[in-house]
Amino acid sequence: MKKENPKKSKSFFENGSWYHRTKTLKEDGSVSYSKKGGFATSKEADKSYDKHEAEFKEAYRVYQLAHQVNTEVMLKDYLIYWFEEVFSRRVESTTRMVGAYAIYNLLLPQMDYDIKVKYVNSDYLDGLLEKVAKISPSAGNKGREMLNLAFKEALIEGYVKHNPVTGTRPYKRQKPKIIILGKEKIKILLKAAQESNWYLEVLLGLFCGLRKGEILGLKFSDFDIEQRTVFINRQIASDPKISKGNGSRIEEYGLVERDPKTENSFRTLRVPEIVIRELEKRRKVIQLNKEKQESKYLDRDYISCQENGRLHSLTAMNIALTKLCSRNGLPHVTVHGLRHMYATILIEMGVPLIKISALLGHGSVHTTFEYYCDVMDENENILAFMNQAFVPVDTDEVA
Repeated sequence: MKKENPKKSKSFFENGSWYHRTKTLKEDGSVSYSKKGGFATSKEADKSYDKHEAEFKEAYRVYQLAHQVNTEVMLKDYLIYWFEEVFSRRVESTTRMVGAYAIYNLLLPQMDYDIKVKYVNSDYLDGLLEKVAKISPSAGNKGREMLNLAFKEALIEGYVKHNPVTGTRPYKRQKPKIIILGKEKIKILLKAAQESNWYLEVLLGLFCGLRKGEILGLKFSDFDIEQRTVFINRQIASDPKISKGNGSRIEEYGLVERDPKTENSFRTLRVPEIVIRELEKRRKVIQLNKEKQESKYLDRDYISCQENGRLHSLTAMNIALTKLCSRNGLPHVTVHGLRHMYATILIEMGVPLIKISALLGHGSVHTTFEYYCDVMDENENILAFMNQAFVPVDTDEVA
């Protein structure tokens, strides 16, 4: 092995290979020193040294923020620390993905100048959020929400003496646009869906008000055929992988089974006879797929799946609905739009708001009111054939 002797090398030659010094931060904050060898050239050792040094500095910065109240810390550094070390440790991957976008794509790029956390005031944040709000209709609200969470933590930890976000201008949460089809158009949609592979899913959205993830998560075992009920106890959600330090860049996108959205989303619902009939038809289709695919079929009991038993993508049903609407001259309706129609129909029928909230699995009746207060006074009687099949089995089961 050729021994080099670069003037600015961070490495040294010993026992037939190149080495560099290392520093490791212990849990108690002390530093242990060692060396790492086995490199063929000084350049390789230098490159490894730079990597280890950067990792040590980052670990030391995080330790200082976590164990000491550094009142001189800058806002950008604090937001990154709070997001990576505090917020991300207690939320699910989808929430982390949204939070990462808010921090790394909305807030940090809009900071024309940095400022120490202790000097941050409402005026500074108002100026920041005003620029953030111009990015998209929901950016102002989401940016303010993340700042509020961060400064609540900063207040508890002693970085600031009060939460400056409370004095900033609020930004309204963007309500989804609710598209309601009339009776005749609903009939057209149902007829078109009946000739597709998504009829059962459309029925579950329109007649049971299920969320997309809840529909995709349903299994045959969740249905009681004799009682004509279905137990909602899981959802399929995206599972994005975002490595620490990579901002909001998603490295891998998968699907995962999770509990429903809220505690109230665990619920037992009565289902119309048409859903039971279509469920039995779907069972036969899946049985044929099992026989055709044999060992290639992944049997997890899902009622909505691909021919090989694997889950549909989270966009598949909306894509199918878009095609159905486009081909039949209907306004564009999404899976969530079916859920909105279900709720609106119940409102038109005079079903109490608290019962609608329970049927939808909302976290509280206030959520239901926020979404549907604008349609409470509409007079159109949308669908005559909706009936008592849509009330819960028992009030206690859905409350």
